[in-house]
Amino acid sequence: MQADVMNVKTTPQPAAALTTPSRWAQYYALTKPRVVQLIVFCAFIGMVLAVPGVPTWSDWSLMLLASAGIWLVAAAAAAFNCLVERGIDARMKRTAWRPTARGELSNTQALVFSALLCAAGSAVLFLTVNALTMWLTLATFIGYAVIYTLVLKPLTPQNIVIGGASGAMPPVLGWAAMTGQVGHEALLLFLIIFLWTPPHFWALALYRVEDYRRSGLPMLPVTHGNAFTRLQVFLYTVVLLAGTLLPFVVGMCGYVYLFAAVILGLGFCGYGWALLRNYSDALARKTFRFSLIHLSVLFAALLVDHYIA
Repeated sequence: MQADVMNVKTTPQPAAALTTPSRWAQYYALTKPRVVQLIVFCAFIGMVLAVPGVPTWSDWSLMLLASAGIWLVAAAAAAFNCLVERGIDARMKRTAWRPTARGELSNTQALVFSALLCAAGSAVLFLTVNALTMWLTLATFIGYAVIYTLVLKPLTPQNIVIGGASGAMPPVLGWAAMTGQVGHEALLLFLIIFLWTPPHFWALALYRVEDYRRSGLPMLPVTHGNAFTRLQVFLYTVVLLAGTLLPFVVGMCGYVYLFAAVILGLGFCGYGWALLRNYSDALARKTFRFSLIHLSVLFAALLVDHYIA
């Protein structure tokens, strides 16, 4: 450390003491807050769309409780993922900062934290929402934390496609929370996120390919190369565009949503086509960031359309 302008000597502090976050911050980091926020947002859209007209105070209370329960279980799955992949995370620049990768939290601490969150979330859903939502949320936990993380991710480059089913569940959970059943509308929302996941994640994997190569994970850019992955990104954006039109086709929403879906879909296709024709890491980053905007605005358009129609 430098002395101040009065040349008063200061005692140097260890770098770790200056950079190590608080214990609460470490636990919070395990929950992957930004990812979980998107999960809860998509679940909330499912809840709102499941309620005809303007929600009552009772509906809002149920939505709040369901969102809390889903957040807790999703955070538990994220923490378990950090625990299982601590060795892989340590070899990747993108994830080396995680508390489990840096050894700031022990395996026992991470496991107990995950178990407590999962138990609390399940209790909230079972006691205040309904059993179906609890079981579907637990199935999502198992699908992500066990089937995807432990089985699919290290075995096949199609891991993100198959495992994307668990990531596409939030609107279904939201719909089940409000109706006690899974309607075809919820399945259409599921399909949209399922089709969105591969181009979203592969755009990231393209410019993080060396990270994944070091990790030993069989991600598509590592196993099949840059050009093949770019082709898959573009093809999926085209299929996704078609998939996002289905809610309008079946009468689930109106022209406000249709306009947003077409504009966003064409924009995503445009990025996919640009990647296919002339790749750069910078363009892959822009594609990844646009994919986040695409899904968020698309679901926000569903919400706006629901109240305008």
